[in-house]
Amino acid sequence: RVGQIIAIRAKVNRAFKTSMEVGIKVTVQDVLTNTEKIVSVAYATYVAKPVGTAKVELKPVKLLSTEEHLEHSLAIERRRIRLGYAQVFQKLMQESNKEGDYYTFEEKGAVSTELTHVQSIELVLPPHANHHGNTFGGQIMAWMETVASISASRLCRSHPILKSVNMFKFWGPSFVGDRLVFNAVVNNTFHNSVEVGVRVEAYNCEEWIKDQPRHINSAFLIFSAVNAQGKLLTFPRVKP
Repeated sequence: RVGQIIAIRAKVNRAFKTSMEVGIKVTVQDVLTNTEKIVSVAYATYVAKPVGTAKVELKPVKLLSTEEHLEHSLAIERRRIRLGYAQVFQKLMQESNKEGDYYTFEEKGAVSTELTHVQSIELVLPPHANHHGNTFGGQIMAWMETVASISASRLCRSHPILKSVNMFKFWGPSFVGDRLVFNAVVNNTFHNSVEVGVRVEAYNCEEWIKDQPRHINSAFLIFSAVNAQGKLLTFPRVKP
């Protein structure tokens, strides 16, 4: 909330050969009681920017506490699950592309997903980029959340509350001067929550004229919504 104090702590949990996991914890401080409450936890994967074509190999992290040893062990499991997810989804997508695998969905009161499609276009300016000229990842995520929340609001008729961001991945960079096109659509609803898929494509001036986009990001954002009494709202079913 406005006026509260936010503390953000980040630490490298584990260094793999050429990548590392950074754990991020966000807490809010109550200035009256001097207590802290966790509001968000995330794990980001980084690689070092190479000089030339060779990848930068990383040194192991020196562990100093029991908590660091635990996070170090969990990091390899999170990496294994993350890579496993990619294989599972790739297999599902290959199977869904087989002829005759489509189905018709008919349910009374179902809302067409077409009504939830939202598109936004942003121009990357110098304040949106780091000293290398690459767009800040956090800026892209903020734009993605905005377009996704508008998509979710088409169903709940209220202000959606972001609960989690899943499978957020950078497939490629974008730069100052690029046009970024954000497309969001509701994929499915789960009673009190909704999944919105967002795809981001980048164009430089030449690519814009030729209509040759670069797919740079995708993510799945989970939202819920509450009424004036703070009770969770039920989302209607959707028709793909």
